[in-house]
Amino acid sequence: MRIEETGIDGVTIDLKPLDFLMEKAGFVRTAAWDYERVTYDYKIDTPKTNETIYIRVQGYAVEGEVDSGSAVITLLTPLLGRHYYPHGIEYGEEEGFSTHVLDKTKRVLEQVAESLKEFRTNK
Repeated sequence: MRIEETGIDGVTIDLKPLDFLMEKAGFVRTAAWDYERVTYDYKIDTPKTNETIYIRVQGYAVEGEVDSGSAVITLLTPLLGRHYYPHGIEYGEEEGFSTHVLDKTKRVLEQVAESLKEFRTNK
């Protein structure tokens, strides 16, 4: 599920402060990166047992390369997805996320958007 109008999509920021801010907000940069893309995941704990839900923020390098640590990243629209073992994460609107999950997602992304304001390069 795409989470629109967060103030995150389209933000351009240097990789080092982005890594710092995302980690501070509870996101982990996943191993799913290459020279041009980064992915950050935030795991949401839910009252429902055996359910894993992630907020995912992805970005791509507009300057430099991710592995050099000096890339400039433009962020994409955040996603909310449910993990199904062993198949992966589904991001469809039909996933039917609870109010608890949607509220948590909104709070987390608002925190990230606010933190990004200080460091982004396209103010």
